[in-house]
Amino acid sequence: ETARLKQNFGSIAPWALVYSIFYAFCMYRNGSGITFPFFVAGSLLFFGFSLSKLGITLKKGSCFYIAAMMLLGVSTFCTDDGFLIFFNKLGIFLLLMSLLLKQFYNTSGWTTGKYLASICTLVFTGMRELGRPVSDGSAWQQEKGKKTDKRIWYFAAGLLVGIPMLLVVLLLLASADVLFRQMAEGLLGSIRLGGIFNIFLRITVLFFCSYALIACLCRRRLREEVPDRRKGEPVTAITVTGLLTFLYLVFSGIQIGGLFLGRMQLPEGYTYAMYAREGFFQLLAVSMLNLVIVQVCLAYFRENRVLKVILTVMSLCTFVMIASSGYRMILYIRCYSLTYLRILVLWGLVLLALLFAGVVAGIFRKRFPLFRYQCAVVAVLYIALSFAHPDYWIAKMNVADFHSGETDYGYLGTLSADAAPVLIPWMEKEGYRFEAFYAENAVGYALDHCVGKEGGSFFYEREGFGYSWMGKLQMSMENFGIRTYNVSRYLAWKYFHLYG
Repeated sequence: ETARLKQNFGSIAPWALVYSIFYAFCMYRNGSGITFPFFVAGSLLFFGFSLSKLGITLKKGSCFYIAAMMLLGVSTFCTDDGFLIFFNKLGIFLLLMSLLLKQFYNTSGWTTGKYLASICTLVFTGMRELGRPVSDGSAWQQEKGKKTDKRIWYFAAGLLVGIPMLLVVLLLLASADVLFRQMAEGLLGSIRLGGIFNIFLRITVLFFCSYALIACLCRRRLREEVPDRRKGEPVTAITVTGLLTFLYLVFSGIQIGGLFLGRMQLPEGYTYAMYAREGFFQLLAVSMLNLVIVQVCLAYFRENRVLKVILTVMSLCTFVMIASSGYRMILYIRCYSLTYLRILVLWGLVLLALLFAGVVAGIFRKRFPLFRYQCAVVAVLYIALSFAHPDYWIAKMNVADFHSGETDYGYLGTLSADAAPVLIPWMEKEGYRFEAFYAENAVGYALDHCVGKEGGSFFYEREGFGYSWMGKLQMSMENFGIRTYNVSRYLAWKYFHLYG
């Protein structure tokens, strides 16, 4: 593949440059606009084109990675949630790296740790290949002869003559028509030296990095095989897990008989909300610890029937703990409403339960594709979360609970534009003055209703948090246009027009 990469430099390098320019167009000052899924698609097309030039075809199962990346790309321009946007981009990066590793290596027996370690190794070793576009280009140029040099000089001469002519004609046309002049002034007025340098830097960095990544993969420096490390004495694992499992059985019995069947007598002075809040995080920590313990036993200790039975019982007890944690969190939400963290906790519990189901399958089925199962579960559940728009549901539940007097208005003011379909109709009923949004003075209105400040955070009364939210939305829409179009922010703008 390294030899083929050098031979095809004339095809791959120009498209790497086009890909880098396309990236700058899509992503400059535009982290979550409509161009983002097009950039994801462009990334897949570029790397797919490069693989075809290297004689590598897509392997079975690659469509899952491609579909997941595209769905995350679409989700990014449909939301205004900074948390989801960040993890969408991280997920796309990890899926792309996994897809490329799958094309160059036999990853059928790889574990989660092997994949993550390989991605990190690929990133760092790829830095050693950053000079490859220069060395490969020099070698390719010498092989092709002087014809290439003449074409480059002709292209440079064309730019040298064409750019001044373009500026002269632009000035003539601008003086000939007032509408064209206004458009030209707006275009040229938005160009800054810092922006030009930023765009040039983006193009340069991505060009070298994309080519270096392909060059690093072509060298195949990663170890493909995964050694069998199951050499530990099972008696040690049986002793440790046996003691823990006995304790878990007692605890699970108390949970089933007390919490789930309602036969539990709470200690004096405790409410169900207090009881739920006190034990939730401890149970979550134990459940996650059990997931690690079971996987370590399967990976590092010799196969043993007794150990399998104990690990199965431990897993079943962990399901009880997960159910107990979820039930406690639901009780707590009923009393203290919904927050982003509480949604993530419930989502994490569902994820943990499904991951444990795969681990249980791996206990009894030696060839169970645990990594592929875990990757699919994480991807599907996260894609569902990213399209669910948690801020919308948080706003909906909190607005419904306004009569209780327990609402944190300052927290509602931090929600993204995803909450607009709930917050804007409610603010219209509450008599908010939407001209604050149009006059770009929402921050001033918010400060008029501020009741205090602590640690850099403002606290608002019921009549003021909405203005704070309007001010945040104003800032997110400063650069709003065709290229930066975002579904969530556009819907918020439409709701303002509908109710204002």
